Amino acid sequence: MQGRLKLGTRGSPLALAQSRKVAAAIETAQRWPDGYIEIVPIKTTGDMVQDRPLAEIGGKALWTKELDQALLNGDVDFCVHSMKDVESVRPREIHIAAVRPRGDVRDRLIGGDQISNLKQGAVIGTSSKRRQAQLLAMRPDFKIVPLRGNVETRLRKVEEGEIDATLLACAGLKRLGIDVGTSIPTEVILPAPAQAVIGIECRTDDNRTQSVLTTVNNQITYWCVMAERAFTRALGATCSSPVAAFAVLEDGDLRIRAQIFSEDGKDMVEQRGVFDCGDEQAPAAMAKEMLGKAPESIRRLFSPA
Repeated sequence: MQGRLKLGTRGSPLALAQSRKVAAAIETAQRWPDGYIEIVPIKTTGDMVQDRPLAEIGGKALWTKELDQALLNGDVDFCVHSMKDVESVRPREIHIAAVRPRGDVRDRLIGGDQISNLKQGAVIGTSSKRRQAQLLAMRPDFKIVPLRGNVETRLRKVEEGEIDATLLACAGLKRLGIDVGTSIPTEVILPAPAQAVIGIECRTDDNRTQSVLTTVNNQITYWCVMAERAFTRALGATCSSPVAAFAVLEDGDLRIRAQIFSEDGKDMVEQRGVFDCGDEQAPAAMAKEMLGKAPESIRRLFSPA
């Protein structure tokens, strides 16, 4: 490899923590000295605009477009993302070269010991349409209010009583070294597609960087994430689409459980599937089958191709 590699990332504490882990893993695999990979923080529109839900200002691309541009311009050699924040349709010039082993996929309740024990009419802060629908499906009495900002900001709003509770990803909290709240089983709250996965992208035509990144790829996680993303892509899901999906490898097969909701959580379609590793057509077919069974309250939230 000629010269130091440059890693592009958002500048949030979580994004930087994830990027340092990726850089360290690559340096170890390549027997490079600590700090050999240069971390380049890049401010994204999603970081700068914190007063509105993502769906109102452009969706998930707000986390990636500045990083994509830096990558395509050659300002950085690869970018690190939380994969659940990456659009399911990516530019063909950009390649998902690797993913790291999946972390804890569960959501964690901040502000109580379990959802059923929260007070009547509790104010729950979240800008996730998935979490909103899942919570309202269990507790229609909840009042859901938008909540943006980094992890520390969200925790502070619970501590100061601005909201009664929120849900945060267990994996993100662990990567920040924060141990608060109660983990919720996936049988109760199914995670977002690609939750708890750190992904690494580079230019499609950059074979040298790809060869380096593949040395830290976790193939099982890669298969699972690609199946979840194929499912989401077939739905035509956006930030406004309440969708949950989680794939695992069991006995050589990928087993996926998925849910799609209406915004108010009153309607839900759930399905399970078993696929071959690397098969993205079967999860896509499952998505279309679920939409075909869904009521209008759900179908209107998706835009399948």
